[in-house]
This record gives sequence, C-alpha cells and structure tokens, in this order.
Amino acid sequence: MPPADFLSSQPQSIQSSEVRSLADGCGWLAEPKAVDAMTQRRFLVTGALPYSNGRSHVGHIAGAYLPADTYARYLRATGADVRFVCGSDDNGVAALKTAREQDRSVEELTSHYNRCWEKDFKGLGIEFDIWGGTHQPDYVAVHEEFSQDFFLKIFAKGLFTKRTTKQLYDTQADQFLPDRFVKGTCPHCGSSDAFGDQCEDCGRSVDQLELIKPVSMLTHSTPELRETVHWYLRLDQLQERLSSWLGQKKDTQACGAAWRAIVLNQSLGRIEAEGLPERAMTRDLHWGVPVPLDDPDAKGKSLYVWFDAPIGYVSFTASMFKQRGDSNDEYERWWKDPDCKIVHFIGEDNIVFHAITWPAMLMATHESESVQGKRGEYQLPHNVVSNSFLNIKFPGKEEEKISKSRGTAVWIEDYLKTFDPDPLRYYLTAIAPENVRTTFDVDDFIRRNNGELLNAFGNFFNRTMTFAHKYFEGKVPPTDRRDEVDKKQLDSCCEAAARTAEELEGCHFKTALAEVMSLARAGNAYFDTTKPFMTRKTDMTACGRAINVCLQTARTLTTIVAPFLPFTADKCAAMLKLDEGYRTWASACDELPAGHSLGDPVILVRKLDPKELFGD
Repeated sequence: MPPADFLSSQPQSIQSSEVRSLADGCGWLAEPKAVDAMTQRRFLVTGALPYSNGRSHVGHIAGAYLPADTYARYLRATGADVRFVCGSDDNGVAALKTAREQDRSVEELTSHYNRCWEKDFKGLGIEFDIWGGTHQPDYVAVHEEFSQDFFLKIFAKGLFTKRTTKQLYDTQADQFLPDRFVKGTCPHCGSSDAFGDQCEDCGRSVDQLELIKPVSMLTHSTPELRETVHWYLRLDQLQERLSSWLGQKKDTQACGAAWRAIVLNQSLGRIEAEGLPERAMTRDLHWGVPVPLDDPDAKGKSLYVWFDAPIGYVSFTASMFKQRGDSNDEYERWWKDPDCKIVHFIGEDNIVFHAITWPAMLMATHESESVQGKRGEYQLPHNVVSNSFLNIKFPGKEEEKISKSRGTAVWIEDYLKTFDPDPLRYYLTAIAPENVRTTFDVDDFIRRNNGELLNAFGNFFNRTMTFAHKYFEGKVPPTDRRDEVDKKQLDSCCEAAARTAEELEGCHFKTALAEVMSLARAGNAYFDTTKPFMTRKTDMTACGRAINVCLQTARTLTTIVAPFLPFTADKCAAMLKLDEGYRTWASACDELPAGHSLGDPVILVRKLDPKELFGD
C-alpha cells in the first residue's frame, strides 16, 4: 500500500477555410521559424512570488502557477518568444516569524523553502526560465540594486512623504512590531484572523492601528503605541492615472479577452469606494532591502516587502540574462519595450498589490504623467490574471478553507511521492477557480481521473494504438478515400485546435481543456460509429480507413493537450513516433502519412484506487 500522507487533515488537407480564418485570428498558424524576429510575439510571464516560509499545496498551484505554466507552454507552441519568471519572496515579516517559530536562522529557513518550492514545481512540470529568490545568495545583490533604484527614482519625483507616525511596540520584546507580528479583530468584517496588513478572511488591507484588540505575535502581550518614522508612497497622486488605466481594461482586449471581473472589481471597486491613501513603504525591520537614504531616520529600516517583492520580477529577469552572459540591459527588451506583453498570474489575495500598488510604482518611475510608459520606460502589465481561492473537502468532512496552520491541505511534495503529476494538473485545471471559488474534493479528484482522463482520453489512445499494432503491423494504415463521417471527424480536429487556441489566448484554461476533452470523446464516438472491431472481419479497407482517422485525431490531441498535460503528451508523441516539433501548434492538423511506423503502446493514465489515498 503506497503512503497516503499527502492527504493532511491536519491524403488531403483537412484545414477548412473557416477553421483557418479562426486560427489565423488567434495568431498560431504561422510556423515559428517563418516568423520575422521583428514581428514575433513576445511575452514576459510571471508567477506570483511565493513566501519562502512554508510548503506548497494545491491551492497555490491552482491559483497562479499551473495556469501560468499552461499559458507559457501554449505561447511557445505558437512560436511566441516567451520568458517565464518566478522566484521566492524571502524578505519581510513572514520569513522572520516562521524562523522564530522554528528556532532557525531566517537565512537557513528561506534557503530551505526556496529549494522545496523549486523541487515541487519541477515535479509538476512547471518550468520557469529563471527561478530566483529575493534574498538568495545568487540574486540578493541584483535584487537590492533594482529595489533601491526604484525607491530612489520615485523619491526623486517627490512621491514619497516622510512622516512621523505611531506604531505598535512590544515592550517585552523591545521592538516595533511589523505588520505580521500583530494580530487582532478585523475592523471591516470582524474576523479574529486579521494581521496588521491584511485580513485573512475578507482579504481587505488593514492598518495595524485599525485592529481591534491587537496582540503581539512575539510575546502574546498587548502592545503600546510609540512614535516612529516611515516613508509613504503618494498613491493619492497616482489615483487618477491608475483609475484611467484600469478603466481601459474593461474594453481593451487583453490576451483575447477583457481583464477578469474579479481583478477589475477589486481594484476599481477599491478606488471608487475608498480612494487611494498614502501607504507606508518602509518598515522597522532588519531583514529585507535597506532603505537607500542618507537620513538618520532611515537607519535600521527596510523597504516594505510588498514594495520590493514585485521588483523581483525585474531583478530575476536581469539576473537571468546576466547568468547567460548577455548585456546588462538585455532585461529592458522585456520590461521597457511596449512590444513585449507582460502578463502576471496571481491568486485572489494578491490582486490589490498587482493591480494597484505595482502599477502605481511603475507609473511613478515614468518621466511624464501619461497612463502608459513610453519606450525605454517600465511598461505596465498587459494583463493581471487572477484566480479565486480554492477550498478543500476531505471524505466525510465539510468543505473548508485550505489552511497551512491547521494542516488542511493537499501538499505537493507528498502528492508527488506517490502519484503522477498530470492527473493533478488535469483536475486543478478542470475545476479552476477562474471566476468563483471552487473546491478540491478528494473524492471528485478520483472520479474525474478515472471517469474522464482515463476513460475518455486514455481509452481513446489505448484502443487506437492497440488496434493499429494488432491488425496493421504498428503502422498508419492507408486510406483510399474518405466518407462524410471521416471528413467530419477530421474537421473536428482542426476546429478543436482553433477553439482551444482561442480560449487559451483569452486565458480561459478551464474551457480550453474542455475543448481538448471534447475532441477525445469525439474520437471515441467515431471509433464506436465506424466499428473497426467489426469491419476487421469483413472489410479491412474500411477498418484501415477508420484507424487512420483515429490516428490523425490522436495526432491533433497530442499537440493540443501538451500545454495542459506535458508528461502525457510526451508519452503520446512517443507512441506516435513524433519528433520535438509535435508541440508546434501549427502542426496540430498535420496528417501522419500512411505507412508511418508507430511506437509501442503504453498506459497513458493510471486508474486511481481510493485505498491509495485513504487506506483501507
């Protein structure tokens, strides 16, 4: 019995002109090598920087990293030039707090979890061009340089206000309390799980002085108010530009679709309801990027972690090119060129920072007060793609929030010890919380793997490949002509490729995967309709024609499933004896020639037994 500890309860063209027109509109028909370098699409894709103070779980993966990886894989398949950037968020209070709780140095803690996240991502097939860390040895110097440069540029424009204010102070610990070292009752929703920067339940930003009955997380004592000095970003002076820019996203086609409602509702809603106040961008903290001012009051202070964290996207990009021996300004082609589209993938709790604070920081570095930066200036995001939260439901229990502290999660590290990555990639995409919160239901995970991925997709490949090897010597059988049912099935292949591309362009991953599965089901239906298991006894020509069409369907499926299930796609490609070019989207409807030798059949999807997950 494998361990179950990952469950912690603690001969003709088949491209019609209509399909070609749709595909052309999505931009994926041109072969990559035929695309001029000056007109080739370029994308800088990022995944939200995870805190390096704990392990990854399914909520993290579903929220930002799986859709980002799927998107980057798809874009590359269309011939786009893509850089996929991510790394750990090492600075700030979260790491200090966990290090203190685990009685280890913060350097050791962040290094450990940086490696843990990297290993989990690799295990799931989430492939970054660079995986950095804001305080990791190979990245900290470049990151501090970029972060301090951002701060000084904004400071020089007069968009910081130095202000003496009051902050909670723990007299027993003899220190000011950073945001996450204070907990109390949320002034907005009344939850008792509110920290000094954000409420965990309602997601709204909180000032620690607004907390009701604040308590120090260091000594569990009641803190007192003392004066301190901090620098505040004048978001109020950037509000009009931000509001105008966000308003455009209601109509502007971003990645084939307007921005998701959840992003616009939270960001524009916040501006319209409350306006943008000044926000402190420094902290009384030694672990982080030092405030780069020649001012006695700046001594011992660091930049707020949510000021330096998004700059990690830029510093990691610069580090990537530096490590490759490219020029120091190569990163500018990706951050300061309007021809490059920057797409951020985040979770629901990061919307305000990515749709308001980060764009405001970028705007604040611009020379003029235009909404969008000119060439040579930092560009604003082309899209901010956010998913809602993912809840969890264990067998026999009620649905609940995923919680690291309560241990109610499916941990990636433990899952990968026993199971293949693609079933999880499939399920998390199929239930993706793209518009509303959804639930990882462990029983449903089993049902969908066995009833959908195995029975529809895996079964189609198994019956097709087995038949070809048993009755056609492991080769693509010839076909003398094609009947209407054959042509209809082949047309459905190109239509599925075009519709899948259209949905992926719009970052509609759930719907795009449904298109792939619809083609797999259509393949099974065609197999049942043409009955090669009967015609093999009476009409081998008709039998061969049916298997030929099934193999062409399998060929299309291999390409269009690759962004979602890369490990499965590689197995499919090996069975069909396709070279690396099979991932190219423009090849999705290329036919396998008659006589083409096939590889040995393999089991694509393993049936999951509930006992593997829950025991006897």
